[in-house]
Amino acid sequence: MELHERLKTLRQNSGLSQAKIAALLETTQASVNRYENGLCTPPIKVLLWYANFFDVSMDYIFARTDNPQGKLYDNKPKVIEALSKDNKELKKFVNMCFDPSSPIS
Repeated sequence: MELHERLKTLRQNSGLSQAKIAALLETTQASVNRYENGLCTPPIKVLLWYANFFDVSMDYIFARTDNPQGKLYDNKPKVIEALSKDNKELKKFVNMCFDPSSPIS
């Protein structure tokens, strides 16, 4: 499945028309049609809207996975775990980066 097919499937499975998606996106039905038929690539702003609206990951939008894993899934990249496993300073730094109360965040 390709990106344009994924966008079309998300819309169709929700029972929304291209016109309704266009209205929600504040664009034209013709633009949505072009996105869904692979005639042009939607801007990142549009792709993020789809991910947020349908609560799916960008990997799902880009057809890198068939598991929709909504935005609330618990993502723990293995690379961070591997890098910080034996490096306490790096682990502390990474944790600070994702802590909303941290001045680094």
